[in-house]
Amino acid sequence: MKRVPKPVFFIVALLILAFSFTAIFGVSYYTGDNKNTVVKGIGDIRWGIDIRGGVEATFKPADNYNATDEQLDSAKSIIELRMISQGITDYELYADKGSDRIIVRFPWKSDETDFNAVDAINEISSTAKLTFRPGKEYEKTDIGSDGSYVYKTPTGETATVLMDGSEVKSARAGIDQSEGSTSKYVVSLEFTDEGKQKFADITSQYVNNTISIWMDDIMLSAPTVNSAITEGRAQIEGDFTASEATDLANKINAGALPFQLETVGNGVISPTLGSNSLLAMAYAAVIAFIIIALIMIIFYRLPGFIAVISLFGQMGLSIAAISGYFTTIPSFTMTLPGIAGLILSIGMGVDCNVITAERIKEELKGGRTLDGALDRGTKNSLSAIVDGNMTVVIVSIILMLVFGPSNILSIIFGESTTGTIYSFGFTLLVGVISNFIMGVFLTRVMLRSVAGFKFLRKKWLFGGAKNEK
Repeated sequence: MKRVPKPVFFIVALLILAFSFTAIFGVSYYTGDNKNTVVKGIGDIRWGIDIRGGVEATFKPADNYNATDEQLDSAKSIIELRMISQGITDYELYADKGSDRIIVRFPWKSDETDFNAVDAINEISSTAKLTFRPGKEYEKTDIGSDGSYVYKTPTGETATVLMDGSEVKSARAGIDQSEGSTSKYVVSLEFTDEGKQKFADITSQYVNNTISIWMDDIMLSAPTVNSAITEGRAQIEGDFTASEATDLANKINAGALPFQLETVGNGVISPTLGSNSLLAMAYAAVIAFIIIALIMIIFYRLPGFIAVISLFGQMGLSIAAISGYFTTIPSFTMTLPGIAGLILSIGMGVDCNVITAERIKEELKGGRTLDGALDRGTKNSLSAIVDGNMTVVIVSIILMLVFGPSNILSIIFGESTTGTIYSFGFTLLVGVISNFIMGVFLTRVMLRSVAGFKFLRKKWLFGGAKNEK
């Protein structure tokens, strides 16, 4: 067996404990009455409607404007874009085209204290601002709830606005079937008379350069100008699917809407669970973890002790991926199904460590040396762990793809199911990945490291009989 240096155990264990502690509790300080968050923890998670409640609102076009079905879809699309960019996945969003209404339900912010429905609604319903900018420089990258990258905040040359959405007459998704080209999905733009001349001047100046399209501070697309466009019509090409092309067209249209959204009704949604039940779940989780830790240590001794450290690390890593601990991953909306996915992944983490510890015990009973038992036990357990976890990974990805935002199958199963099922798939996937990192890789590193200490090189400490050394 390839030995791992003795200090590695202490280094890895301390790093896991320090990381998990900060991931669970966060790091913050106060300046007077203002809380400044350095690292986000559980307290920064945006809880779903079923746990903390939320807001319900009904919108209509202002000034009794008679919106078309396409315009309503565009308005709905921009509301969805804003929620996704904020990591809100537990939402319900409908467009009632018969009465020109858009109905939305979404949870409160993680740091909400006033619970003011009007302010929360204004956050997602303010008029969308579409702009065309030179280049494609941005300050930060987030990951949307559907797993795609979201580029935010134009900077450098891109901070300059060349023209805005008021000069876009329409945007439509279609198929380019021009002679000599393969059929592919494109987005066709048509400009107003004023926009026609302005866009001609801009494209003449930026031939063979990029002009990016932004909604508020989010980049929607960054096409390259192939030639000057002087006829008032442009075409955005790319590796679009039908739904991607339609989605982009809707978002561009939303920035050029001839109407604002007016709130005709709002209300507060009461949680089905409540904060007291959430606190009870937290206590139950702590008690359950302590019981599991005692069982692992009693039955498996040293491998059980190391398993407890890796399970704590798995919990910390899973929470970090949900709370916004990593700056590239925004805070994720945690729902009851999401909590269920997290619990299931922790159970799989326990199973992973039990399989490894049992295989080591079997090898020791078979008469192998301690090094041989650790080597064979960890290798023989790996295939069973990978097989079981990969099945769950595949299921999690399918759940996220089928029930993710803006997915075509959401039309079949109903949009109200999208956020909750997606949340379950996301937390389950995050938990399994955390299990691979902590329960498979780092557990094995720590086991091989402690086996180097002479006073710990006793077979019974690794699951062998008490009289074995």
